[in-house]
Amino acid sequence: MFVIHSYATAVLFCLVTMLCWGSWANTQKLATQQWRFELFYWDYVLGIVLTALLFGLTLGSTGEAGRGFLADLRQADMAAVGSAVLGGIIFNAANILLVAAIAIAGMSVAFPVGIGIALVWGVLVNYWGNPLGNSGRLFLGVGLVVVAILLNAFAYRRAAAKAQKVSSRGLVLAVVAGLLMGFFYKYVAASMFPDFNVPLAGKLSPYSAVFCFAGGVLLSNFLFNTLLMRRPFSGEAVSYADYFRGSARSHLMGVLGGAIWCVGMAFSIIASGKAGPAISYGLGQGATVVAAIWGIVIWKEFRNAPKGTPLILNGMLACYLAGLVLIIAAR
Repeated sequence: MFVIHSYATAVLFCLVTMLCWGSWANTQKLATQQWRFELFYWDYVLGIVLTALLFGLTLGSTGEAGRGFLADLRQADMAAVGSAVLGGIIFNAANILLVAAIAIAGMSVAFPVGIGIALVWGVLVNYWGNPLGNSGRLFLGVGLVVVAILLNAFAYRRAAAKAQKVSSRGLVLAVVAGLLMGFFYKYVAASMFPDFNVPLAGKLSPYSAVFCFAGGVLLSNFLFNTLLMRRPFSGEAVSYADYFRGSARSHLMGVLGGAIWCVGMAFSIIASGKAGPAISYGLGQGATVVAAIWGIVIWKEFRNAPKGTPLILNGMLACYLAGLVLIIAAR
């Protein structure tokens, strides 16, 4: 299987993760406006599973290092497989709760709260499990990225035409989503053998771990998303029949969104062998600001913002870049 041998390459992979995790949501904007998120999400999950399988059959099955993808799955014990699957279930629950929080409290409130908590809590959890890197630089860098996320939220609030009342229910959902999101990566990392060049009996390779993770996302989606379809947090209930009435473009955008997210996940897991889980996860969760840059440059979300908003956005980007430099330097 393909294995990273240098920290510089691992950082490059983490930056790709950040770009992917910050960009996949654009595919929902590119789907037809009538296409509900609950229906989009089925294709999104399908894209994750297909991409995880593709990584396993290609990069996971080439090269002399580690253990081939199919052979690795055959020898894996239930504890390792269960850990990766549990990571997928936790991620899916967190992701759906975050979407619900956004529907109730709005993007500018729910997303920074949820992802900000996920970033801090996830780095802490992963660092405790595998303490690689300089903790001072790592946590200072994470702190600066959190400041950037908060500045982004403040800019969105200023740009809103009218101040919206913040829903306490939406905030609670965002907090729970963030705490769950901070946990999922730990279980995927725990399922793998620590040195990707030296396979351990019963443990998973990074490619097998991502595939089992994707299986957990798919299995749990039959429960979580079905409940969301029947009792949505906003809008009317939708049915499975509605899914099959969707246009080819809408379905394709969903699969593409899941594929983009899974490329980021696979790159993050592959990079964690050299960077360590805390740094790999921390860099990836800087995706919030990548999404903000898409909003600024492509979707022109701040074109009618009040005077002074560009200064806030510049401060956001400065904190973000400084935080990334410190996280990278932590190793």
